[in-house]
Amino acid sequence: MELQDVPRVSRLSKEAFLKGYFKPQQPVVIEEAIAHWPAYSRWNLEYMRQVAGQKEVPLYDDRPVDYRDGFNEPHARMRMSEYIDLLQREPTRYRIFLWNLLKEVPGLQEDFDYPDFGLRLMKGLPMLFFGGRDSYTFMHYDIDLANIFHFHFDGEKECILFPQSENRFLYKVPHSLITHEGIDFSNPDYEKWPALKQVKGFRARLNHGEVLYIPEGYWHYMKYVTPGFSMSLRAIARHPKRLSRALYNIFVMRHYDNLMRRIQGQRWIDWKNERAVTRTHNRLRD
Repeated sequence: MELQDVPRVSRLSKEAFLKGYFKPQQPVVIEEAIAHWPAYSRWNLEYMRQVAGQKEVPLYDDRPVDYRDGFNEPHARMRMSEYIDLLQREPTRYRIFLWNLLKEVPGLQEDFDYPDFGLRLMKGLPMLFFGGRDSYTFMHYDIDLANIFHFHFDGEKECILFPQSENRFLYKVPHSLITHEGIDFSNPDYEKWPALKQVKGFRARLNHGEVLYIPEGYWHYMKYVTPGFSMSLRAIARHPKRLSRALYNIFVMRHYDNLMRRIQGQRWIDWKNERAVTRTHNRLRD
């Protein structure tokens, strides 16, 4: 894979962000955008234990998709305090995914504000994500193809990004938002996945308090180098083609995929994975 470092800036005005990154749809890491937030000095795993320790949280791991799993259905649950103990004790594949802090711990909203990057952020959807050392998400893009501002806390995280223009080389699974689950994007096997030699993207390492802008519909793979957590704020896709695709994903594709899982079971999942490989390798021969 040909990966270039995501550009980094210490601070960024609204005008500079819109002109330099939003309009050309280029990712950027902003290093000091939230130094004024109370969250910058408060938010770490121990603080989360204090404010949310008794909350039951949904957990996800990196097991292959199974036809019996519902859309975004968690694989386990435990109290936040127990989960933080696990993160601090040993590596674990369990992650917290899309945890709505406004619903679960409304007081956390006092620790941050909504930055003005020139985009209207969806204020009802600040989501938290937690992970242990070496845990990771599959390469995926978000169903709504939103503009994402990803704020990282307590530790270090590796992010690999690809624009939608690279779909033909990424072994995209049809009727899904993921690539083939057998690919390890932190150490890809090019003999098994030769199309990845053609793909061009970006890599970033996020540290505490840094913000990654992920443009509309970008693929992203997230790996926790150390235990930590992040918060995402989002703004709807502005490009008409991506906005229409987001509506299709939400109102058509997701329901069609769930229907086919119920009808065909594991055969549907296996067919999709096979098609991801054959389609991609056919394109290599074109």
